[in-house]
Amino acid sequence: MKIPTSFVELDVREDLKLKKEPFQKIMAAVSGLKKGEALILHAPFKPVPLFKVLDKKGFDHEAENIAPKHWRVVFTKRQGE
Repeated sequence: MKIPTSFVELDVREDLKLKKEPFQKIMAAVSGLKKGEALILHAPFKPVPLFKVLDKKGFDHEAENIAPKHWRVVFTKRQGE
């Protein structure tokens, strides 16, 4: 997995452990990205539903299972969107 040089990193594992919904936090992070930046998301599971939501907003993703209950997903804005 290629990690972009400019990114915002967000770890929602503790939020989910505490049964807090991280969707708004994720959307705020995405909306705050500058041109050329990516979002690196850490989650306890592969966030498949989020892939569809961010795809509609013009993001591609790469997901990697790093350890049990630790997924790293890099969301990058598609060119021209």
